[in-house]
Amino acid sequence: MIQTAVFIFNFIQVNTYVLYTPSGDCVIVDPGCYASEEIAKLDSFITSKKLKPYAIVLTHPHIDHVVGVEAIKSKYNIPVMAHIQSPVILNQTEQYAANFGFNNVKNFLPDNYLNDGDEIYFGGTTLKVLYTPGHAEGSICLYSKDGNFVVTGDVLFQQSIGRTDLPTGNYQVLIESIKTKLMSLPDGTLVLPGHGEETTIGEERKSNPFL
Repeated sequence: MIQTAVFIFNFIQVNTYVLYTPSGDCVIVDPGCYASEEIAKLDSFITSKKLKPYAIVLTHPHIDHVVGVEAIKSKYNIPVMAHIQSPVILNQTEQYAANFGFNNVKNFLPDNYLNDGDEIYFGGTTLKVLYTPGHAEGSICLYSKDGNFVVTGDVLFQQSIGRTDLPTGNYQVLIESIKTKLMSLPDGTLVLPGHGEETTIGEERKSNPFL
């Protein structure tokens, strides 16, 4: 069965996930590792588990979730996967990085583009791509039926939702994304958010004040 590990990186406290299978194949979701010690921490885990990185997958293109892309891509020689709309924001990565105090972060584009309903196959398992705009253009969630979890980026949090006051944000679109793409998942599905603690679809269906 697919397993998950979470690392909290950079001063914005991004949850970076390593999703790995018994075969040792893994994907790295939202590499927020900026400092050299953060990159080393991630690499130490991957090395200790003898994992084979397959790809970087971005839930969305906001700067705090992508500052480690260049270092991780170079280190493991793996492609970057992101939604086809992500360049709307990724083309301004360097500008956003400077605004937030991240130095030497350059613009980049994905190697492979994802669309709603696509499946990312690695190590005998699949992640289903759910297009969930509203927090940011190019935002996706990654659903693992095998692992009974969904990585939600900044779409859905424990008792909260993503902010919609940033460029390309839209509150009504976000609510619609959550209700149609996430609330249709089983109640027991574990929610792995881009910040903060994990929760479940059932808990958020029952008690999230925004829903």
